[in-house]
Amino acid sequence: MSDELKRPPLFERVHAASTFLAGRLGRTNAAKARVGLVLGSGLGGVTEQIRSEITISYREIPFFPGTAVEGHRGRLLAGTMAGTPLLTLEGRVHGYEGYEPEDITFAIRVLAVLGIKSLVVTNASGGIQEGLHAGDLVAIRDHINLTGANAAAGCHDDRFGPRFFDMTNAYAPQLRQLAARAAAQHGWSMAEGVYVGVLGPSFETPAEIRAFRALGADMVGMSTVHEVTIARQCGIEVLGISCVTNLAAGVLDQPLGHGEVMETAAAASAKLGALLATVIPQLP
Repeated sequence: MSDELKRPPLFERVHAASTFLAGRLGRTNAAKARVGLVLGSGLGGVTEQIRSEITISYREIPFFPGTAVEGHRGRLLAGTMAGTPLLTLEGRVHGYEGYEPEDITFAIRVLAVLGIKSLVVTNASGGIQEGLHAGDLVAIRDHINLTGANAAAGCHDDRFGPRFFDMTNAYAPQLRQLAARAAAQHGWSMAEGVYVGVLGPSFETPAEIRAFRALGADMVGMSTVHEVTIARQCGIEVLGISCVTNLAAGVLDQPLGHGEVMETAAAASAKLGALLATVIPQLP
């Protein structure tokens, strides 16, 4: 019998993980958290803004998928940011690691069961449109899913939300406005853009980047779209912030590498952390 046939149904797995975490959180401030945060590649420096009460490895949580990608530490931080209770996913899993959308979004469903109402999703991306520079932080206005899958497809359980749900405002306009005001308080202007999600792990070809530009995409990356889809199905409001870590293939005449992504994301972590420390206390 395959491992897939041995696994309990999705809701049972999510319930087991959320029950375990609720027990570990106990009476901490984080047990009251209504805000979640997902940290993308190389953005772990944001955790310097978090006053952590409990740190839990993904390996400890029942049925939680673990990541082995550089820049994703694979742990849940329960604590506060600027006095606001917060649950932070320090690292995520990806389709290019061999995970199915159900696994990629498992943590989002767990956060929903734990009571998260607002979710901040961050990622590292390649800049497509002219005017973007490495190190820019861009509020995601919308996304294009070119991964070849939809995380809400397959067996449906009404306890996670409706089968058919609206994605018109997948990224909440009011949360983007909060982020723009926070950026202005820190003395810089936050642009908005459309993120295209692809499977990876190879970087895109110059021809693909030209096609994405024609579709209206501003940034490209290998995450986020599945997480946001399930967050919206669960009724969670989403703020997406993309760190442009490199200019996409063909924009500059130079090869791309993961090391460049990590270095730029690490350098931008302090700026992102300061922004989030201003935004997160204002989230609904």
